[in-house]
Amino acid sequence: MKKIIALLMVLVLTLGCFAACKTTEEPANKPETPATETTPEPPSTVPDKLVVTIVVAGTFGDRSFYDSSKEGGERLAKDFTSLDVKFVECNGENHTVRMQNAAAQSDIVVCVGWEFYDIETVAPEFPNVKFIWIDNETSAPVPNVLNIVYAQNEGSFLAGYIAAAMSKTGVIGAVGGEDNITINDFIVGYKQGAAYYSDKVKVEINYTNEYDDPAKGKDCAKVLHDRGADVIFQIAAKAGDGVFEAAEAGGFYAIGVDSDQKYINDAVIICSMKKEVGTSIYDAIAKIVSGDVSQLGTTWVADMSNGYVGIGYGEEGSTQQVPDDIKAQVEEIMQKIVSGEIKVDTTRN
Repeated sequence: MKKIIALLMVLVLTLGCFAACKTTEEPANKPETPATETTPEPPSTVPDKLVVTIVVAGTFGDRSFYDSSKEGGERLAKDFTSLDVKFVECNGENHTVRMQNAAAQSDIVVCVGWEFYDIETVAPEFPNVKFIWIDNETSAPVPNVLNIVYAQNEGSFLAGYIAAAMSKTGVIGAVGGEDNITINDFIVGYKQGAAYYSDKVKVEINYTNEYDDPAKGKDCAKVLHDRGADVIFQIAAKAGDGVFEAAEAGGFYAIGVDSDQKYINDAVIICSMKKEVGTSIYDAIAKIVSGDVSQLGTTWVADMSNGYVGIGYGEEGSTQQVPDDIKAQVEEIMQKIVSGEIKVDTTRN
């Protein structure tokens, strides 16, 4: 009898323990949280940045036109934390597709080069995107497009004057990237500036017909030098590097373009015709960021009067081949151009 009672007591205790264990067990699907861990705060909300995409028709590395645009974009990224600046190279092809792809992912698209003429049809497809077209303009105003064109003819007038003044042979030259309206706008100003110095100075012209091959620029410069040119203006982007190489090998002077290129070869580059592409991009976008979109639908001419076109002689300490008296004459000519006393020829309408 005692054995039966003992067995019953063991059974009761076992069942009680089982029930207690069952009621205190955590559900199988409940995540484990360590006792020392606290619930994390939700992440703070960060405002979305405005996406700016700079699309260049060619490639970076030209140390002039395209690189100037990149420098402007890099400065924007540094100075405006509200901007996310991206860069796209077209490598000379698929301009329309790359412009459209950029617009699909951006708030502001900067198209650098005359090749983006399809902007007239592309921009209306993206009415909420702001476009800036560098170096050309739409045939009629487009509400979300700011065209920026440059009075490169004015700066080239100064380059032509300096070239003529520095020439010992009475023959100067220019190597253009191709025979088109924009390149020829440089050339007409260059010729007029040379004639302003002396109508006896002869100007020889050659075209590389592309912008990326320095060897072609070098060959073109050699041809001009063989014709007597002892100062040659390069207007051919990266291909223009070959003009500098030819100048060093042939013992003549060269003039840079778009950016102050004297640092590339201080001994042969006597000056550069500056066309402040990067600064104009920076200033235009800074204005948009501030909320001023009044320039959209218009064409802005960046010229000598507003400081975007001029002549550079290198950084402080650079070798100076152009005499101070010629520089002083150039300053006087600049004032005459700005005042309208000198009317510079142009290929632009």
